[in-house]
Amino acid sequence: MPSILVVEDDPSIRQSLIEVLAEHGYAVRSTGDGFGALREVTQMPVDAVVLDLGLPDLDGGDALRMIRGISSVPVLVATARDDETEIIKLLNAGADDYLVKPFSGGQLIARLSAVLRRTSHLPPAHASHAAQGSRTAAAAEPLRPTTVGELAVDPGARTAYLSGRELRLTRREFDLLAFLAHHTGQVVSKRRLLTEVWREPYVDDQTVDVHLSSLRRKLGERAAAPRYLLTVRGVGIKLVAPR
Repeated sequence: MPSILVVEDDPSIRQSLIEVLAEHGYAVRSTGDGFGALREVTQMPVDAVVLDLGLPDLDGGDALRMIRGISSVPVLVATARDDETEIIKLLNAGADDYLVKPFSGGQLIARLSAVLRRTSHLPPAHASHAAQGSRTAAAAEPLRPTTVGELAVDPGARTAYLSGRELRLTRREFDLLAFLAHHTGQVVSKRRLLTEVWREPYVDDQTVDVHLSSLRRKLGERAAAPRYLLTVRGVGIKLVAPR
């Protein structure tokens, strides 16, 4: 069974998280501080980390960056900070997803299952679903290198260049950009992005909004003054060449 490390300093919350995860078949280890998390990740690998940001010894963002320095383990951040700028910083620092407190046990399991599926650490309950998804992905048209204006995206090499300068994108930002580039000029709904990029259609649309905001910033634009990423209100988003 997948093993999960819960990093939460509040004993009652930590116990609640452990119980929810254990009920859904996960093996759970836990710690109440950032340095404890680093020791756990170093000494005994886990399949994913649920990381609270309000830790007594380290800021959760610093703990995330330290974990990223030693491991590629998927990290689901649990935070009371719902500021978009802060969330973007966390995603750029290496978080795979986030949950804003308070959240339900159902939300935790859904997000965690999605992260594990995307990173190929599959809970047994989702094995058949993943196999079906793999067959679908194999049958789908492969993404090809695309040039849109001064933006060049190569899915095979997982590189993106703007005006000859390589963009530093997170894994999810690149997947999002590559998918939009593959459908240049087409309006793509957020629901479709969640289904085909995140492969998680029941996650809320804010997940897409946060990644789009970060991607816009790296493309040197704003939602109020778009160049490449145009929002079609009430419909979706499309990637176009600047006029």
